[in-house]
Amino acid sequence: MAVYAIGDIQGCFNELEQLLDKINYDASIDQLWLVGDLVNRGPQSLETIQFVRALDNSAKCVLGNHDIHLIACHAGVQTCKPKSSLNQILQHPKVDEMIDWLRFQPLLHYDAKLNWLMIHAGLIPQWDLATAQACANEIEEQLRSTHYVEFLTHAYGDMPNQWNAELSNQDRWRVILNAFTRLRLCDLHGKMDFNYKGLLGKQEKHLHAWFDVPRKSKDLNIIFGHWSALGLKHTDNLLGLDTGCLWGSQLTAARIDIKPVTLYQVDCTAKKKITGGE
Repeated sequence: MAVYAIGDIQGCFNELEQLLDKINYDASIDQLWLVGDLVNRGPQSLETIQFVRALDNSAKCVLGNHDIHLIACHAGVQTCKPKSSLNQILQHPKVDEMIDWLRFQPLLHYDAKLNWLMIHAGLIPQWDLATAQACANEIEEQLRSTHYVEFLTHAYGDMPNQWNAELSNQDRWRVILNAFTRLRLCDLHGKMDFNYKGLLGKQEKHLHAWFDVPRKSKDLNIIFGHWSALGLKHTDNLLGLDTGCLWGSQLTAARIDIKPVTLYQVDCTAKKKITGGE
């Protein structure tokens, strides 16, 4: 069995198929780890979510901000642009089944045997593994509940932008959800910034990549996506796999069950300049 982690697909299903062919993926024995943002912006959001859903236990997926946006659009909390590929899903006869499946995906996946943790965006500096898992569970309970629409109604916004264990209810949940699905930069105290989405090193001097600040999770092996302008981030214990397929770069897979980690890439068909973006 091989385990492959794959970066943000965002509806680029043709490239996903090409990448799976390249790694000789066999769903009967291999496993995929998907870092979230399965859908939106790319042309084939419907095909992507149908494919991943059909994989069942052969795929582990965490929720990204675009996946949350799809759920919120279906709930009537957010609006979908007329030309968005999300409409392929929202207008499908089985949309309710697909959204229910998506609502039950986690925000964090950890495999102690493989010694890898997967999230979509980032971790707050004050979180160790146990705290991150507990915080993820809080949001997962809300999304899986019968009152998830009410939860999403209050989930959007940038404030509060700093973790405090004394926060409660919607303020607490908003901080947690933003960290897992939107975080790129923060200051040395963990105050999050959601405005800058570009190349690392061009941000304001007081801001740092979340993985570069002193953090309790520094010894964890972490897989993440979300930051297309960052590109591939490959160190001893970090794998940033959003390599901007949507923007005309590559879709990347990393085999994580062996050492050293082996990388595979396919080029995207769309040739657009990487500018970052939610």
